[in-house]
Parts: sequence; structure tokens; C-alpha cells
Amino acid sequence: MKISTRTERWLKQMLPFFFLLLSITCLAQTSSVRGRVSNEAGEALTGVSISVRGTTTGTTSDSNGNYQLSNLPADAVLVFSYIGYSAQEIRLDGRSQLNVVMREAARSLQDVVVVGSRSHNRSVTETPVAIDIIPIREIALTSGQLDVNQLLQLVAPSFNANRQSGSDGSDHVDPATIRGLGPDQTLVLVNGKRRHQSALINIFGTRGRGNTGTDLNTIPAAAIERIEILRDGAAAQYGSDAIAGVINIVLKSSVEEFTSSVNTGITKEGDGEQYQVNGNYGFRIAEKGFANLTLDYLKREKTNRPADPAVYDIYRRQFGDASSDNFTGIYNAEIPVNEQASFYTFGTFNFRDTDAFAWTRDADSERNIPAIYPNGFDPHIQSRILDRSFSTGFKSKLREWDLDLNNTFGANRFHYFVDGTLNASLLEQSPTRFDAGGFELIQNTTGLHLTRYFKDILAGSNFAFGTEYRIENYEIFAGEEGSYRNYGIIDTVINGRVRQVDVLGRAAGSQGFPGFRPENELSEYRTNIGAYADAEFDITSAFMVAAAARFENYSDFGGTLNGKLASRLELTDNFAIRGSVSTGFRAPSLAQIYFNTTFTDFVSGQPVDKVISRNNSPLTRRLGIPALKHERSVNGSLGFTGSFRSFTATVDGYYVRIRDRIVLTGAFEDTDPDIGEDLQALGVGAGQFFTNAVDTRTLGVDVILNYATTFGADNILNVSFAGNFNDLEIQNIATTPRLAGKEDTYFGLREQRFLLASAPPSRMNLIFDYRLRDWNLNLKFNRFGEIVLIDWLGEEDVYKPKVTTDLAIAKKLSENFGITLGAVNLFDVYPTKQDTETESGGLWDPVQMGIGGAFYYARLRFNF
Repeated sequence: MKISTRTERWLKQMLPFFFLLLSITCLAQTSSVRGRVSNEAGEALTGVSISVRGTTTGTTSDSNGNYQLSNLPADAVLVFSYIGYSAQEIRLDGRSQLNVVMREAARSLQDVVVVGSRSHNRSVTETPVAIDIIPIREIALTSGQLDVNQLLQLVAPSFNANRQSGSDGSDHVDPATIRGLGPDQTLVLVNGKRRHQSALINIFGTRGRGNTGTDLNTIPAAAIERIEILRDGAAAQYGSDAIAGVINIVLKSSVEEFTSSVNTGITKEGDGEQYQVNGNYGFRIAEKGFANLTLDYLKREKTNRPADPAVYDIYRRQFGDASSDNFTGIYNAEIPVNEQASFYTFGTFNFRDTDAFAWTRDADSERNIPAIYPNGFDPHIQSRILDRSFSTGFKSKLREWDLDLNNTFGANRFHYFVDGTLNASLLEQSPTRFDAGGFELIQNTTGLHLTRYFKDILAGSNFAFGTEYRIENYEIFAGEEGSYRNYGIIDTVINGRVRQVDVLGRAAGSQGFPGFRPENELSEYRTNIGAYADAEFDITSAFMVAAAARFENYSDFGGTLNGKLASRLELTDNFAIRGSVSTGFRAPSLAQIYFNTTFTDFVSGQPVDKVISRNNSPLTRRLGIPALKHERSVNGSLGFTGSFRSFTATVDGYYVRIRDRIVLTGAFEDTDPDIGEDLQALGVGAGQFFTNAVDTRTLGVDVILNYATTFGADNILNVSFAGNFNDLEIQNIATTPRLAGKEDTYFGLREQRFLLASAPPSRMNLIFDYRLRDWNLNLKFNRFGEIVLIDWLGEEDVYKPKVTTDLAIAKKLSENFGITLGAVNLFDVYPTKQDTETESGGLWDPVQMGIGGAFYYARLRFNF
């Protein structure tokens, strides 16, 4: 394998750090605990959540109630929580055996949900790949982030999400990535079931350019029990979209407890106000069932960080985060039929009303009508996003097999409106608000899954197999006529032929975001059927091997077969090595295949009408761009976990090679000698296309270190470090024969830098968490590595490494009330200031920590 000079330099810098960690870990002493969790009748409890207070370390009990945790400080505090039972916090005090009896019984039949293993007899610490268990209630206690994307950004360094400005739909749905790969290369599950993607495809120079993704902010933290992150390629286990890994959101299932919080905050500049109120309550159904309900409302106001018009030629009067009203309702329920069977269902409903800034139109611009806007105008791109899902299933024992039959429906509808705008070709008669149309994505997945554990095969073996059938529908619907039509075009006779002539020379459509046209409308379907099998073999109590294979066949591009091998070797009770190798794939999304539109982009402040042509259009075929095919990947990982008294370390290196990545090309202008006439015939200034064009290689390492100690009976200090070091390299760019030699436009340096900026080369968090009785002090340092982009003038925009500081103080006022006061980005740090030739036309691109500055917040918590 050829290693680039940059990668070689990076590896040399990291080697001393790796050897230091390895030497410390190899000296580790025994620091582990195992035990059994039962109810007061002595019955084993399956799926009890066991976490280490103040950290993201945790596991769940298996089908016999047994659990095991390794790499723990001797004085760790374990938190045990389960449906309908009072949570318990127990100090380990050096014990290696700890059995726990849960009180106030109301046992559920809900299965353990842990990604990466389908065995109900394997805890998260025994899996052969890296899995993070993030207890949301613990994390949210001292976090000022009110949405899931931003919350994960600060607790999982390999996860990256930033808000956009002036990027159309990306202002309304934050694109998120793991390990610098695409937003559509991470699969999202809810309660172990596939979550539908957003209908939005990101088309501007932002993170996730040319990709679709899943909108995590449709599920509020108030509804989440925990989040499981599998940081390993998993397409052979879970199917398309799992090249980078899997995020599994486990909904709350508690009963007879009401929890609520009221949150508010504001930036140092006095804008960006946020208000949130939520409530969660669960109740029993009959004796052993439950239903858990969550309502959440989040209102976020705009921020505005414009450049100084006296200094910069390109001037946006409004530049910052969008405003939004976000309402969510979620339920999670299970109704037992008997001791071995139950019906379950869960669903989400989310409605978001948003308003985002678009580019300023100056008073003397040909795109303005001074009679309507004598001082120019600032269009606002608004959206109404409706997201809903419904999942229902039946779980039972089929002889000795665990059976799960499920159907999950999900839909995301994205409807654009443009306000404070005009259609210049209507002159003074133009409305100032337009319905611009939009798109919708619907997915329905039906699955049958069977799992069985054989305790007598080797030291224990688990087998699982199943099948899934998915139907997808993607729709584009047009806006009102005034949002796209040029009213200055008339038919006239020239040289005896009827020609269309623009007699006004005015820009058509709603300024800021021209509407979708009737010729853009479509409703396309496809189907997919998949089958998988996986097995896990405990060769001995210390050594296991896992294998998985999956075949999927799509109605639009055919089939693919992928496999995975993984293993874990426990050398001592507190030191283990683990690794995996797999192949993977990602199917092109329906949006990448069929999305098409004509829109207005700004190049150095000048408007240019551009067309994105769908993959199977006549124009695309004439240019020789082939039909989209699936992306292919090879994944490898190798890591270790270990401990030394109160110090623990987890290090996982990874390698990801992806062939035929789907990208959005650069814009080919109508002056191009080869395709210019085709674009001129469409009446647009430039054209872009989706195509399989890029091969990439990602090499990196995730490092998680934790130190915990106590002072006296009530003083607990946890210090944790989490870092992601990532090197993404573009290895090949393939053009079509007709466009050969046009690589600088096809996927030029500017587009390459956007792809490489999907994640900084390093992200590090250092957290100090101190607890004294009812007080909790949390201090976070977040370091963001350097990002380099190319602006509209072809110059490098260098965003230097930055460190932000978060501080939170929480106080438990009584058994039922608590308060948290804090600051995010306490010292008001901004990314490196650029000129306004950035993609967004502001002083910063959407990189690193965002552009809002310091944010101060307060939270009141209630539970009854």
C-alpha cells in the first residue's frame, strides 16, 4: 500500500504517543467487575443499563442478567437503571464481584439493543469492534447543547456537525459525519431499526456536498435513553449506508416517572436566543407492559455576523445561523402477550418551521425592483419540514430461536418558501413571497430476524440470520408559477422562424431560491431485498471470532455481496486486543439519481443561473456520464483496551478505502467549447452532475483515555480525553471520455478541499468532571484541527487550530429539582477570519466550532 508523504509525517508524529499508551496499558493491573442483576424475586433482568458515572463507559446485562465491565478504576461509581425500577448508584470500592437487586419491579420483555453484535449474551465490552455507549441523561446534565447533533459533536470527537449559512436546505438540516466520511455513509437506527434519511441533498460547498443524510435533530435528547455508536464498517451486517459506522438511538422506556426540563440561552452578542421545554412520562400497560411518551419544543432565533461593508466588496447584511421552531412528539411502547412474546411499537413526529438568510441584493442590482425595495433586499429561505415514522413489530420465542418481525415506515417532506423577495421579470407587479416547491422521501422496511445462542458449542456461540425488504419513493413537486417563470420572454418572428426572446433582461423566479419547475417534477420508486447471516464463536472464554455476510439486490442497479470478519482476544482481565476487516457498499440515494433543478449561485458576489441535471437525463447521457452505481469499500480496524489502576485507555486504529464515491461535479459553464451549446440550449449559465468519480483512503485512530479518583466519601473527579486523528486522501479522480482533460472543473481543487474538510485532521476533547454531594462542576476543552479550503478566487483559506472552553455548574436543589448554569465557548473564540470570497460570502465557512461565539445558558430540571 502506498503511503503519502503527508500520511507518513502524521504517523511519525503519532508513534511516540501510541508507544506510550501501549506501555502504560501493558502494565495494567486487574480492575474489572462482573455480576448478576435480578429483581426482588430473584429473576434475571435482561437489558439493564449499567454505566460508569461521569463517563461514557457502559454495558447492558445479558439474557441471564449477567454483566461484565473491564478497565475500571477501583473506586468507580456504577449506575444501574431499568424500566420501572429505581436507579441505583453503587461505588465499586475495589470489588470484582457485584450482584445487584433492582427494586419496584415492572419487568419488560424489551430485548437488549446493542449495535455490532446480535448476541443477547454479549455485553458491549466484549464486542470485537469499538462501540460507545453514551448515556444521554448524564451528558445532557452539563451540556448547553439543546439538539442531538451539537451534543454528539462535543462528546464523540469522530462525529462532526456544523450549522451552515447561505447554503439553501443545508441551513435547515445540519449535515453530520463520522470519521470524515459522508453524511450518507453512516447508518442511523432507532431501537435497532433502520431510520429513514432526509429528503434533502446538500448541493453547496458544505460538509456533505452531494450527499443526503439522516436528520438526527428530529429526535430530542429528552426522548433518548442512550446512544450507541459503532465506529466500524458494518455494511455486511446492516446494509447500505454503514460504511463509516452505525448510530443507534435507544428511546426511553421508563415508567411512573415524569421528567422535564426548561432550557434557555443567548449568545454574547445578544442574539441566537434559544428556548426549550420538554416532558417525558411512562406508564404501565397491564402488569408488564409500558408506554413512554415525550413532547419537546425548541425555538432558536437567528444569529447575525456580517462583514463590514466599508472593508469588503462582497457584502451580506445578514449572515449567521437560521431560526427555527421545532416541535416533536415521540412514543415507545410494548405490550406482552405472554412470558415469551410481545408486541412493540414506537414512532416519531417532528415539525420544523425555519427561516434562513440568503444573499443581499443591492439597491442598484438588476435583480432588484427599486419601487419595491428602494434599499435593496435580503431574501429569506424558509422551510416547513415534516418528518414522521412509525414502527411496529412482534417478538417471540420460536422454539429456541428469538424471532423479531418488524415493519418500519418513515417519511421526510421538505417544502420551501421564499419571503422578502421578488420576481424581477414581473417588475412592480411582483409578489414578495413565493411557494417554491420541494421534495419528499418515503422508506418502508419490512424485516424478519432470528437469533439463537448455543451455550454448548465451543465456549458459547450465537447464530443470527434474517431478511429485509425495502421500498423507497422520492418525489419532487413544483412551486407556484411566479417562483420560477420568466415573464419577460415572448415569442417573436426572426428570419421567418418563431423565437423566444427575453425583452426585459430581468432575472426570473423568486430571488434567493428559485422554485422547482413542472419539468423538475417526478415520483420515482425502487425496491431492495437483502439477506444476511452472522455468527459469533467464543473459542474460549478469552478469545472470540465473528463472521457476517450480506447480500442485497436493488431494482435499479443490481446486487452486491459483502462480508466481515472480527475477533477479540482478552490477554488479561483488563487488557484485550480487537480487530476487524470487512467489505462494504453504499447504494446511490434516489436523490442523487433523480435530483434536478435550476438555481442561482453566487460566484465572487455575481449571480449565475445553474442547472443540476439528473443522472438519467438526456443532457447527462450526451455528456457520456454513466448511470450511478454503488460505492464500494474495504474497512479494517485494530485496537486495544487496557487499564492501570484508576487509568483506562482505548485505542482503535482504522483504515477505509472507498472506490467510486459519488460526488457533485463542479459547474461547467456555457462557454465550454465541448458542452457549452448544450447548456445554452437550456438557457442556463452552468451545469453540474452527480457521478461516481472519486476514490479515497482514510487512515486514522480514535483515542479515549479516562482517569477517575475520589477524595473522601463524596468527592469524585473524572478526567477524560477523547481524540480523533484522521487523514483523508483522494487517490483517484475519473472523468468521462468526453470531459477528459477537464479535471479541474469535473472535480477540481476547490471541490476536493470541500471533501477533505469533512473532518479536521484532529479533534480532541479534554473533560474535567468534579462532583461533591449535590454539586457538579464540568469543564471541557475542545480542540479543532486545521482546515484548508479554496475560495472563489482560487486562494487558500486557512482555518488555524482553535481551542474552545465549555463550563457548567449543576446543583441538585432537592430530590425533584435541579439547576444548571453554563457557557459554551466561554472565551468567545471564532474560526480564523477570511475575506468574503468564501463559499458562503461571509467571513467564515461552516467549519470547526461554528460562528456564533460564546453562548450562555440555564437549565431547570424536574422529576416526579
